Amino acid sequence: MAFSKTKTMKHILIKIAALSFVLVQIIGCKTKEVTPTGDAAVNNWVLANMQYWYYWNDKIPANTDKNLTPDKYFDSMLYKYDATLRPDGDRFSWINPSAADLTASLSGESKSTGAEFQFYRKANTDELGARILYVFPGTPAAQAGLKRGDVVAKMAVDGTIITGANYSSVLTSGSEIAFTIGTYDATSGFAATATTKTVKTLVLQEDPIFMDSVYVRNNKKIGYIVYNQFVKEPNGANNSLYDRKMDGIFAKFKATGVNELVLDLRYNPGGYLSSALNLASLIGRGISSNKLMYRTEYNKAVTPDITKQYGEKFFVTNFIDKTENLGGNLSRVIILTSKRSASASEMIINALKPYMPVFLIGDVTVGKNVGSITIKDDKNVIKWGMQPIVLKTFNSANQSEFTAGFKPDMSVVESLAQPMVAFGDLKDPLLNEAFFQILGSRPARRGIVEPLEIDRQTVYSTIESKAGGSNMFVELKK
Repeated sequence: MAFSKTKTMKHILIKIAALSFVLVQIIGCKTKEVTPTGDAAVNNWVLANMQYWYYWNDKIPANTDKNLTPDKYFDSMLYKYDATLRPDGDRFSWINPSAADLTASLSGESKSTGAEFQFYRKANTDELGARILYVFPGTPAAQAGLKRGDVVAKMAVDGTIITGANYSSVLTSGSEIAFTIGTYDATSGFAATATTKTVKTLVLQEDPIFMDSVYVRNNKKIGYIVYNQFVKEPNGANNSLYDRKMDGIFAKFKATGVNELVLDLRYNPGGYLSSALNLASLIGRGISSNKLMYRTEYNKAVTPDITKQYGEKFFVTNFIDKTENLGGNLSRVIILTSKRSASASEMIINALKPYMPVFLIGDVTVGKNVGSITIKDDKNVIKWGMQPIVLKTFNSANQSEFTAGFKPDMSVVESLAQPMVAFGDLKDPLLNEAFFQILGSRPARRGIVEPLEIDRQTVYSTIESKAGGSNMFVELKK
């Protein structure tokens, strides 16, 4: 049967797996058979699922126009965020024409050169400039010599110059991207050099743990991790590879005697709650499987079905007992953030705050306290997949209202006006500030430049396309 829910559903079986991430099974369901007749069939499927699962299902319009294309129909149902009228509204639900592509993207697999970058508006033209945020090792971008911090004065996909009008449609559609390297000056803007690097796009799997390191300074042993997405394993695998790799890093930290931890989440838009649970259980001080990490809240249609079958305990998730837990060695955790840090990244902050000091360095986070599930047709008759918001999360102190984002304890904003250095380089302004907070002195000259307003005129970052654009999601399996 198609994965859907209607009023005729007879039975829901929902289990909590051993690692406490959510597995939802729909068993013995009786739904209306939908004959595929194009957009109308897709829209019927969308409506049935949204009426049951969507967190704001009571806000879905009574009358919907099923003559719309599925993407526009889905969009017409959303209880959209408005700073004044709907400050509690939806900023994060989305739909994809390909359920297969959606599933892959949630596991860190996508068509890419291997470079993540931020677009910026250029003066007096619709062309966009860019800044390379980081490059995956061993990818075409790395082989072409692109590196973190490179300024790109012009970018073209299969010969089409990327502009503010076309970037969303052409960026992932081509077979190669030409990066024209340049310079940036706050007064004169972007300037091209003679160097253009043409890089092939491939379907790539990103290892979300970009790097880890231990620094020894005075009596401090400082563990540092760059974590770019909450992904437990490669797409299609069933081996928890990346979660196990994280366990190994913390085992090393613990054996080395690490007593300060710096977690770099500045480019992490979110991901699986199971991986957030795993990481928080490695960091938390004084936590155990008897201590609450977070609880979830669903809509009034889903909640009674879950409660009837499994009781109130379904909605609470405790930490995991892990031998690699470093919390006993830590007095606090320092987390590096940016305006791209979202969702599961913010859950880590919110969940750890009741148990230990969490010191934030960087920029204000996105402000996402809700989560989604992947909904797709198992028979593959309907090709679309959607990721609607279905739940809201709370920490053990019943705190959830961070929709304006977490403000850093120390504001350090990355800017086009300052050079970027490699991850782990102590001249990096955010990492440098973390060391200052730990040691009381700076290990290297920070050389920070206050960002000008022009530096903040960003258009789009490829980080936004990861995990559906700042999404936090739970696994849904049959």
